[in-house]
Amino acid sequence: MISLFLKCLLGALAVLLIALLSKSRSFFISGLVPLFPTFALIAHYIVGTERTMADLRVTALFGLYSLIPYAAYLIAVYFFSYKYSLTWTLSLASAVWVAFAFLLLVGWTRFYSV
Repeated sequence: MISLFLKCLLGALAVLLIALLSKSRSFFISGLVPLFPTFALIAHYIVGTERTMADLRVTALFGLYSLIPYAAYLIAVYFFSYKYSLTWTLSLASAVWVAFAFLLLVGWTRFYSV
């Protein structure tokens, strides 16, 4: 139960840091905070303790490929922000992320055999 609380605390600290940075002169740094591997560290620790090191390597490799949907999301936010309101921009960009994540999962399960 304590480990679950600590994991939640890490996420809350990341959100707090994003909120504080977004109000500063260096607001753009708030876009870097989500890229700190908070949740990746948690996932890698769990996989590393419950599975083999080979499984950890597969998880890390899949994590590299997961940058593709994230990049698609960021590109969509950038371009949609010229034409749409904030709500529409983020909604459409999220839909782009879901589409790319779906394609990644389909491609991964089809072409990568564990």
